[in-house]
Amino acid sequence: MSQFSRITTALGAGAAALALSTSIQAAGPSKLDVANTFNTNIFIGEGAVRFAKELETVTDGEVKLKVHNPGDLVPAFEVFNSVSSGAVPAGWDWIGYWAGTVPVTNLYGALPFGPTPEAFMSWMWSGEGTEILQSAYDQYNVKVLPCFISPQETGGWYNKEINDIKDFEGLRMRISGLGAKVLNKYGASTQLIPGGEIYLALERGRIDASEFSVPQVDQIMGFEDVTKYYYFPGWHQSASWFSFIINKDVWNEYDDNTKAKFETACRATLQWAMSEAPAEQIRTIRKLEEKGIEVKRFPEPVLAELRKGWDEVREEEMKNNPLFKKAYESLMEHSKLVDEWYELQATPR
Repeated sequence: MSQFSRITTALGAGAAALALSTSIQAAGPSKLDVANTFNTNIFIGEGAVRFAKELETVTDGEVKLKVHNPGDLVPAFEVFNSVSSGAVPAGWDWIGYWAGTVPVTNLYGALPFGPTPEAFMSWMWSGEGTEILQSAYDQYNVKVLPCFISPQETGGWYNKEINDIKDFEGLRMRISGLGAKVLNKYGASTQLIPGGEIYLALERGRIDASEFSVPQVDQIMGFEDVTKYYYFPGWHQSASWFSFIINKDVWNEYDDNTKAKFETACRATLQWAMSEAPAEQIRTIRKLEEKGIEVKRFPEPVLAELRKGWDEVREEEMKNNPLFKKAYESLMEHSKLVDEWYELQATPR
């Protein structure tokens, strides 16, 4: 081989190596730490682990996520700000936790008397749901992928019976978001407590009642050991959205093909959540009844009063927050179409 040939061969190899290096870099980080707002041993926190597995599969192992429990990287309530600042690259959350920073997330996290999970999911992925949410997150440098929806939550765990709307007066309850604003109108003292602290708050009498999630999750938390009554329906939360969030500077390091794979993994996780949850809730309720928990429904007059309270809160939110108004009206319009379709197709069972 001539000297010229050796030089051109070396240059060609160097160029190929540079091109390969560039293509790898364009694909973005191969490993990401994910700060979870929930422990991974409960269904809503397990969603992050499921998403990580789906992403590793669809990328052939080129992108791996390491999911950390609350407090391992940052406290649960600091996940959004930490992702926004880049202190951690990514997180897994309940969207409603960030209502203090991004008010419209109240609608996504816990909407009283809202649509079914199916209608909510349709709006999120085929309507304007994700687009509106992302528009709210853009100023915080956060990319959001709504990857998990839980069924309608329960009405909560109580140490006193609720027979009248006046029974909420003076009640100290852990409840979040818009539902808390409704109960405040009826004299309740509401507060938001991280999931891992609820049991002790109930046990030590700091609170009289708490809502948290679906029965499948609540049972693992052990609330049946420190309360007497389990109320339904979850009027305050017709569906709950959870999401994967990632710092946009990190997100933009990935090429379009890899970004599409994140979305594919997200959709697969959503499908898993929707198929996994419904039947399991009744199985769990039966186990709780066997342990002596009284499963009760709120009386219809109580629900009617709560609906009136929600109507007031909703009007206040729509007046004070134009983006909330836009999201709510868009969701209601979309869910009405979904409901009409199912009603038209309803058959006797």
